[in-house]
Amino acid sequence: MTDRYNIHSQLEHLQSKYVGTGHSDTTKFEWLVNQHRDSASAYIGHGNLLDYFALAENETKARVRFNLLEKMLQPCGTPPQRPEE
Repeated sequence: MTDRYNIHSQLEHLQSKYVGTGHSDTTKFEWLVNQHRDSASAYIGHGNLLDYFALAENETKARVRFNLLEKMLQPCGTPPQRPEE
């Protein structure tokens, strides 16, 4: 029983520390937004991936970086309407 309590407290601590891990109230939209932002930040942070995308799109690295940063604002479009409770 104490192991179960310990696991839940560790999970709660992890979820409060890192936004992208989600929690029980995380919606599908919020989870997708976190995934897209994590992916875009990884692409920007790794120079080789940025080189690859720039070459594939026939754009400069600066333009690809700018486009990825722009997509981080609303990567999945506008948030859906929440139902009134």
